[in-house]
Amino acid sequence: MTTGRGAAWAMLAVVGTGTLAGAAEAPTGVTIEVREGREINFLAGKDLVTSYHIGPDAAKPYFWPLHAPNGVAVTRAWPMEKPQPGEQTDHVHQKSGWFSHGDVIPEGIEVKQKIKGIEGVDFWSEGEGHGRIVCVKVGEPEQAKDHARIVTNNEWRTADGVKVLDEKRTLSLYVVNGERLLVMQSDLWADVCPVTFGDTKEGSFGVRVRTEMTEEKGKGKITNADGKASEKGEDGCWGRISAWCDYSGPLDGKTAGIALMADPDNPYPSCWHVRGYGLMAANPFGRDKSGFPAVKGKTDLVKLAKGEHLKLRYGILLHDGDAKEGKTAECYEQFVKLGKR
Repeated sequence: MTTGRGAAWAMLAVVGTGTLAGAAEAPTGVTIEVREGREINFLAGKDLVTSYHIGPDAAKPYFWPLHAPNGVAVTRAWPMEKPQPGEQTDHVHQKSGWFSHGDVIPEGIEVKQKIKGIEGVDFWSEGEGHGRIVCVKVGEPEQAKDHARIVTNNEWRTADGVKVLDEKRTLSLYVVNGERLLVMQSDLWADVCPVTFGDTKEGSFGVRVRTEMTEEKGKGKITNADGKASEKGEDGCWGRISAWCDYSGPLDGKTAGIALMADPDNPYPSCWHVRGYGLMAANPFGRDKSGFPAVKGKTDLVKLAKGEHLKLRYGILLHDGDAKEGKTAECYEQFVKLGKR
């Protein structure tokens, strides 16, 4: 008998083209499987695109692995698996793909476990005193004409378990121009108290690519929507505002890439916290202290009064080839149009 939080979840729910009896045919061949209390699987046909991990041991939900259409995994497998020869083992909190922020300040709630340099709660790192983003509810998968989606609910909690934010997170999978597009819409609610998102570079919607695809250790290339790219693309892309940012390179004898996309209708534009060692993240909250050149001198922190909410929408494009061959720019236009519907 299922007890506790898992009682609200089905043992296995399937939408789209599946292999289980009773699974419905989906026009896009997209499938979502929910496995009780642990993960949500997103598939295109029979191919696993990603697993979204929500188990009780996770400091925050995360996507892993993330596969390009040619089958190549583009994000780092450590620390979920033992490191492969040559694989970097820094920044243990950078688990493949995630959404969080490094300083969330709850007004009127005492943060008992303080971290040096953090005014509120650190949901980015996983050192002593860090916060946790806990998935408390998973809805039924839904099938639309051209995609599948699922709604989850999270609580952002302090290290001692006090809730400071509620979040409704909607995850969708599309096939666009032959590439895979994951869309995350986060609706953050200050139901408990007023909340300020602190000024730090450590945020927010991020991925960590495989070592072989990095600029520093591999033959990868960073490109943004404004054409900023070079052998050291970090120099032209870090801390800049751009519609998207792409990390591509040779992997397993093939070329593949991953792009993050920011919806132009987000109330705050995102600066790109992208590094040659393999981190790529869209950060809408960093201001002057972040060091981002695009927001130098700005101090207008993002704040929510009690009862207010903030909606943000981002995409993950998984593509074959480099940014040009993977049609990242064209796929971004489709991503924007999908958000208008």
